[in-house]
Amino acid sequence: MIPEQAVVGRNPVDPKFYLRVFWRRRWVVLGVLGAVVVGTAFYTLRQPKIYRSTASIIIDAAPPKVLDKQVEEVIEQGTGSYWYSKEYYQTQYKVIQSRAVAQRVVDKLGMQSDPAFLGAEKVEDEGKRAELMQKADAVARLQGKIKVEPAKDTRLAYVHVEDTDPNRAALLANEVTEAYIAENLSLKVRMTASATQWLEERLSTLEGQSNKSELELHAFKKQADMLTTSLEDRQSMVSQRLTALNAALTEVRLKVAALKARMEAMRSVQAAATEEPSRWAEALPGVTDNKLIEQFKVRVAVQRTECTELSERYLEDHPKLSACREKLRGAEGDLSREIGNIITASKAELEEATAKEKNLLALFEGAKADAFEVNKKQIEFDQLKRTADNQQRLYDLVLKRLKDLEVSGLLRTSNVRVLDSARPTASPAKPRFSTNIAIAFVLGLIAALGLALVLEFMDNTIGSQADVEEQLRIPFLGFVPNIPEGKAKTISERDLHIHMHPKSSVAECCRSIRTNLLFMMPDKPFRSLLVTSSGPQEGKTTSTINLGISMVQSGNKVLLLDTDMRRPRLHKAFGVPNEVGVSTLVIDQARLSEAIKSTEIPDLFVMPCGPLPPNPAELLHTEAFGHLLKQLCEQYDRVILDSPPLGAVADAAVLGTQVDGVLLVLKAGATTREMARRAVGSLRGVNARLFGTVINNVNVGDPKYGDYYYYYYRQYGSYYGDPQDKAVS
Repeated sequence: MIPEQAVVGRNPVDPKFYLRVFWRRRWVVLGVLGAVVVGTAFYTLRQPKIYRSTASIIIDAAPPKVLDKQVEEVIEQGTGSYWYSKEYYQTQYKVIQSRAVAQRVVDKLGMQSDPAFLGAEKVEDEGKRAELMQKADAVARLQGKIKVEPAKDTRLAYVHVEDTDPNRAALLANEVTEAYIAENLSLKVRMTASATQWLEERLSTLEGQSNKSELELHAFKKQADMLTTSLEDRQSMVSQRLTALNAALTEVRLKVAALKARMEAMRSVQAAATEEPSRWAEALPGVTDNKLIEQFKVRVAVQRTECTELSERYLEDHPKLSACREKLRGAEGDLSREIGNIITASKAELEEATAKEKNLLALFEGAKADAFEVNKKQIEFDQLKRTADNQQRLYDLVLKRLKDLEVSGLLRTSNVRVLDSARPTASPAKPRFSTNIAIAFVLGLIAALGLALVLEFMDNTIGSQADVEEQLRIPFLGFVPNIPEGKAKTISERDLHIHMHPKSSVAECCRSIRTNLLFMMPDKPFRSLLVTSSGPQEGKTTSTINLGISMVQSGNKVLLLDTDMRRPRLHKAFGVPNEVGVSTLVIDQARLSEAIKSTEIPDLFVMPCGPLPPNPAELLHTEAFGHLLKQLCEQYDRVILDSPPLGAVADAAVLGTQVDGVLLVLKAGATTREMARRAVGSLRGVNARLFGTVINNVNVGDPKYGDYYYYYYRQYGSYYGDPQDKAVS
């Protein structure tokens, strides 16, 4: 039995698989690798030598601050954030490689007319040289030579220039740095001049607008009579007047309210009075606390008391009583008149207060109108004043900025400094032979290994047990190693190799196949076996002979029957005549004893195919052939039929239905999977019993077929001790 670990297929996960692939296709790998390395070396040696010169510069975020901080420049570089600084420096690197900088260098050095720089110095024809130089773009050519390399975490930058002339490379590197500094200054000057021109135009406009605003403000002051008294003073006076009038009006209104309340009280008392007027009038407000009224009341009371006393002593007509009553009436009349005067005075006072309230209200409304008018003028004045102030402020701002630019424009300071000037180098920077060879070796090795893998995966031939079991899904009976050329000089010697070398590894592999066949049917061993292949030249005849010899060596009487009636070869292998054979027996033109030939190997007999018939398939499908096969199986222990390939003709499929089983021979590295699948399909299509397959002509030294073949091939040779096999394998 074959150990599981010995079954080797195409497992892309197994590292040994790749090693075997690379070793098997080592000449492809070495060829591709060598071609890539040699081609790269040849190409590198033919390239012109390029020299690199480097100048280092320091780019500050801002130029030195010579003027006061209040004087600002047009280009405000500043420090800013990280992203601002990053973008700024990236911009500067692009400026160094810009066409403007290159144009300055070309114009300064006259490189447009330099044939050496333009690559036209080797052109001998003056006309062609002039035409070539005219078409060449010196600026673009120089731009392609400039490389900028920033130093990490610094403000330092390296300006590289590559050229075929080391001195010219150093000159160009230094000139590029100088041109970059000059371009920065030129940009500053241009922007300053442009900004100055714009500011001057804007200043003239703002001056006219400011003057116009001042005149409009003066005209408003004159119209509003604000030249002698300001609006603030007028607002203050109007406010004071409103306050005074409001206070007086409030006071008068309180007085009117009090007088109206008094008059209402008087009317209420008078309406409710039932006695004489002197009695109700005494209860009026303002009467009880009047001293004169009090005197009149005392007088009336005294006179009334005196009359009462006299009335008690005298009669009604008594003169004293009449005189007393006359005096009482006089006192009461005086009291009534005084009370009437008080009432009249209250009415007059109320009318006076009401009139005063009306006048004060008119004055207050007039003052309010004056206040509204002043406020309106104040709003208009503020608008005009604000416009005038804004115009003046803009004018002052533009004027200051203009003066700043006039001062800063005179400065010629730059934020770029040259740290180290470029110097000519002795060794070229390109081409780097060792680097190119190393890269070519790596890339060539990758390409070679990739090609080897592609070829391996594109190889669709059958070569191992795994291919048989995975692709064909039929039993694998064994393999037959290839026979070295030195051991079999003729076809006959190759066919009879295991007879001549019974202890060889090839013979042992054939015996292993014989054993596997016998163990497939231990209770009822086969009597007839058909050996076929998927295509020609796959070793089916040799396999038939080897299997027959192996059967004989196990004590069987074997007949090899040549049923390949198209290209028969058994008679050639054993050196027997082919005049009488299968074809003559089928058509009953010869006896069986005449067709069977003995060989030099005991118990091994051969029946050649005989003369080639025009219709082999029909001949093999006759009852006569079936009867012949049955008769032969009765006389011999094993009858092994050699047939044509399945892929070419239908003979093998016809024979497969008449035998106990079929053995399919595949040639390692030659039989494709598709051919093998078609052959298996042909046998299954006629319900032939397929015992399994044998892989023939295996090169056990080829890593493609894995450790399995190599292990068993070595094992067999070591066991039998065949020195020649050991040397060959």
